[in-house]
Amino acid sequence: MEIEFQRVGKKYDSGQEALSQVSFHLRQGEMAFLTGHSGAGKSTLMKLIMMIERQSYGQILVDGVDLRTLGRKSIPAHRRRVGVVFQNHQLLFDRSVFDNVALPLQVSGADPMQIGKRVRAALDKVGLLGKEKFNPMALSGGEQQRIGIARAVVNKPQLLLADEPTGNLDPRLSAEIMNLFQEFNRVGVTVMVASHDLALIARMRHRVLTLNQGRIVNDGGFN
Repeated sequence: MEIEFQRVGKKYDSGQEALSQVSFHLRQGEMAFLTGHSGAGKSTLMKLIMMIERQSYGQILVDGVDLRTLGRKSIPAHRRRVGVVFQNHQLLFDRSVFDNVALPLQVSGADPMQIGKRVRAALDKVGLLGKEKFNPMALSGGEQQRIGIARAVVNKPQLLLADEPTGNLDPRLSAEIMNLFQEFNRVGVTVMVASHDLALIARMRHRVLTLNQGRIVNDGGFN
């Protein structure tokens, strides 16, 4: 999936301008990090891509399609093409690992015969195939984050967004999670990761977009 922001801004009713004149182009199959202080606008930028929020001005193109042209009925189909990983997992602790990962497929009306295959394939990719019957509460923080990643990729998304996915993990687990994102990127998934972990980002050697008070102040790194 290809993402292009053209002079995009987001201003809330309170008067706060969360993003201002943001422009960048994320190519199909690229992996990039989004960094900046807390409140810099990272989460807002990702919400605009997901169409959880709408921009106040500017143009957002996804595979050449202007998101402003998509009506409300088109939003679910757009979101199914995007996998999202959150810092706090957002797992359901009254359901098994399998049921947590299966949820996006059930919501989208997938063939029940296919759900089991796709859930197990996703769990296999994140190294949790043997724990599908467990309750997530019985697993470690790193394993819970892997469940969140499996749930994000079970729909085979073209774009993977991760908002501070390693914020609650120790350095070793953080590196493992980042390596998982790299593996998905290697098979053609476009990946954008918001992270504070500058040392880990530097080791990953990918493009870095830096936000400061809603503006991109640096766009560089490795390609």
